[in-house]
Amino acid sequence: MKHKQVKITFIIPSLAAGGAERILSFVAKNINKNTFKPTLLVIGFKKDTVYNVSNLDVIYLNKSRVLKAIIPIIRYLKTEQPHIVLTSIYHLNTMVAYLSVFFPKIKFVAREANVLSVLAKHGGNKLTLSKKLIIKAYKLIDVLICQSLDMQQDMIANYGVSKHKTILINNPITTKVPPKKLNTNKPSILKIITVGRLSKEKGHDRIIEVLSHLKIPFKYFMIGDGNEKKNILHLIDNKGINNHVTHINYTNDVENYLRESDVFLLGSYSEGFPNVLLESCVVGTPIIAFNAPGGINEIIETGKNGYIVNSVDDCVNKLTQLYLNFEFSPKQVNQVVIEKFNKEKIIKQYENLFLNLTTNYVI
Repeated sequence: MKHKQVKITFIIPSLAAGGAERILSFVAKNINKNTFKPTLLVIGFKKDTVYNVSNLDVIYLNKSRVLKAIIPIIRYLKTEQPHIVLTSIYHLNTMVAYLSVFFPKIKFVAREANVLSVLAKHGGNKLTLSKKLIIKAYKLIDVLICQSLDMQQDMIANYGVSKHKTILINNPITTKVPPKKLNTNKPSILKIITVGRLSKEKGHDRIIEVLSHLKIPFKYFMIGDGNEKKNILHLIDNKGINNHVTHINYTNDVENYLRESDVFLLGSYSEGFPNVLLESCVVGTPIIAFNAPGGINEIIETGKNGYIVNSVDDCVNKLTQLYLNFEFSPKQVNQVVIEKFNKEKIIKQYENLFLNLTTNYVI
């Protein structure tokens, strides 16, 4: 049977380092090119690109802000008439949703990147659009992709999205590396790592509180930059744990830092679906995470690849227990996420969604 390709345009703010940028470019690169014709429409600049987009049609609008891209996006949609448009991150989703009324033949899909109601509470002024504006926008789209069950429930309960418009698709594992070898020797010092933006919702304040109560030898590697950097470093100084902490703004070698660590510590108050937890498990490093919405309970299987804790004291006890009796097998930690979030499984879910949205792929 002869096939006509489904034209899909992925609109993303940039190809700079970021979860949404990584996942959408990864999906575009890995979907079946015989069935689909993907295009990345990037609002930002080529110079900021950090992801491999070889063999992909990429168009850069060279705009510094989403609002400045409205007219170029309208022109593109009029000219190219893709079958499906997929966007991610709430402010871009909102803008494109309002444009969708002018293109009734195109299916518009939004991928939410956060549990918005929790982010609004813990992220300070991070939500730059009003809730009413977001609610109206999400009524206009055809499908909302939610990365986690928490996110799906939040959009239905707090943002008025009809359940039939939502679909749960977790993020895929984007790296394929073997887990580290099992170290049968008890570590002389517990090596703890966190990788993530230094912002309020990431909960570095409670991580530092935990570390200040530890009575075991430890080293903490904090990788990331952000608008809370000054406050976080000041808190580390106030707690007197400077000698235990190494801060790294940015590195291309996250995988090796994860591999060399004993445990990943997540303090977030809210997540979308934390890709870095998948990366940590892939290399065999288990997780201790504070209980928070955003897919954490979908990633962690207690005792197999980590623990979920409910308080500072609980976290201190788990880290101490881990140091005294390290019980995690890197191979098992790896297998937990490989079975649930492997590339083939997740990409197939995206492909099935795209095919269900259009019948134009067969002629």
